[in-house]
Amino acid sequence: MSTREKHNIQEAFKTKMDYDELLNCMRCGFCLPSCPTYIESGKDEAHSPRGRIAMMKAVVDGDLEPDEDVKRSLDLCLGCRACEPVCPSGVNYGRLLEQARDIIYQNKKLSFPVKATRHIVFDQLFPHHNRMVNFTSLVGFYQRSGLQKVARSSGMMKLFPETLRTMEKVLPSIPKKKEMKKRPSHLPPFASQKKKVAFFSGCLMDTIFLPTNDATTKLLQYAGCEIVIPDTQGCCGALHGHSGERDKAKEMAKKNIQAFEDAGVDYIITNAGGCGAFLVDYGHLLEGEPDWKERAVNFANKIKDITSVLIELDFHKLDLELDKQIVTYQDSCHLKNGQKTFMEPRQLLQSITGVDYVEMTDAGRCCGSAGIYNIVESEMSMQILDYKMEQTKKTKAKTIVTANPGCLLQMKLGIEREGLTENMKAVHIVDLLLSAYENANN
Repeated sequence: MSTREKHNIQEAFKTKMDYDELLNCMRCGFCLPSCPTYIESGKDEAHSPRGRIAMMKAVVDGDLEPDEDVKRSLDLCLGCRACEPVCPSGVNYGRLLEQARDIIYQNKKLSFPVKATRHIVFDQLFPHHNRMVNFTSLVGFYQRSGLQKVARSSGMMKLFPETLRTMEKVLPSIPKKKEMKKRPSHLPPFASQKKKVAFFSGCLMDTIFLPTNDATTKLLQYAGCEIVIPDTQGCCGALHGHSGERDKAKEMAKKNIQAFEDAGVDYIITNAGGCGAFLVDYGHLLEGEPDWKERAVNFANKIKDITSVLIELDFHKLDLELDKQIVTYQDSCHLKNGQKTFMEPRQLLQSITGVDYVEMTDAGRCCGSAGIYNIVESEMSMQILDYKMEQTKKTKAKTIVTANPGCLLQMKLGIEREGLTENMKAVHIVDLLLSAYENANN
């Protein structure tokens, strides 16, 4: 990092960081036991929330240069926000982390490969739904055409890092392009109508995980919801907001607010914890823009996770049944810590006849997925996943339930790494609930 870059970053820290929020941290250390990177790094303070906040403040105060060590500490953070619920001062750590990362990445000169990759991912791919469809359909072609078998049998996959090789194995079967383009804009309820809702379909959820989106809308229909699905909506912007691309995240937020604000619905339903937590925070993201702040708050106030609305509509009181099995639940960090949705998934799982629900030790501790963290910080991610799999195995569960696509892939990755594919599976909660409902009622 050049002297000029350090100077620019330091000046930006002074003008853009929320100094009052930095001062809210009392250095009490309550956050330490909840921080996976602090634990897995051998209790290194530089990789704790308290340590990272201290570094941010020291940079603002001019007591510390924003060097590569500072950047490394911030990059290694999962952004799981597990520190927030246990903080007696209520420090909004996630917001501070996003501010700091944005400042660094907007003022540091990146290598050409990194800059090109970020441009493709953040500017050319995720903001454009049609491009996401085209890209993921290529992955589907790779799976269906026989190329996948050739790549595996020829040893070509050995050219890739172990985590990527394993991730390739656990990717779900990608829908065909024509299926991904058939998204309806309106769905009637199957039962007497109780609510009118809009569905936030997302980007990865509406391509790679399209069957889970379909399962979500079916559950809402069974629960008595009329559903509106605006076709002008797009990616929530979470990946951008967490990766130092806040201006792009704001553009995407505005697009989504416009897409939903005339829908006339009771709620906007999400089925991905990471997306939901970022959508809920649109009011903060756009608080500095007078023309958008109120609209963003109104939008955010309507966000509701699928599990919350199902409980509100008494879906757990309907007949739900599965083959007898032990089930455990892995919390989505952002669903739990961002949307404050914790008990609802458990209530739904415990209401299924045939399910013996066993709570996992540290179910709320991050699994190590964290967006693309398991790719860019593979070593730390796998350490965290190994701990998670230890706790999972202790439950003797046949089924691990999650509520976020990243968590789902990470737990599938863990099952594959542990050689447990014959004895254990990971599923999204809506897929399990739909199976339970249709098994009991058809």
